[in-house]
Amino acid sequence: MAGRIVLSLGSHRTPDAEAVAHLTAAEQTELFDRLAVLHRHKIDLADEVLVINVGGYLGQSTRAEIAYAQQQDKRVRYLQEQ
Repeated sequence: MAGRIVLSLGSHRTPDAEAVAHLTAAEQTELFDRLAVLHRHKIDLADEVLVINVGGYLGQSTRAEIAYAQQQDKRVRYLQEQ
């Protein structure tokens, strides 16, 4: 209703380790590398980034994405105050 386009999470129902447990270590690495590229592309398209930091948690990949967004001069907001 606010006239915004949202590039959201694909899925956030299970922890990463559980979601990729069926893959080999090499497949997991390749998948996470592809996801990192995808997330950077989404940041490139965005005017701002809203970090979903439930309970204040920021994982390693999220911290890297925040740093990338800041390098691209994107506004970064947080669901919960830091």
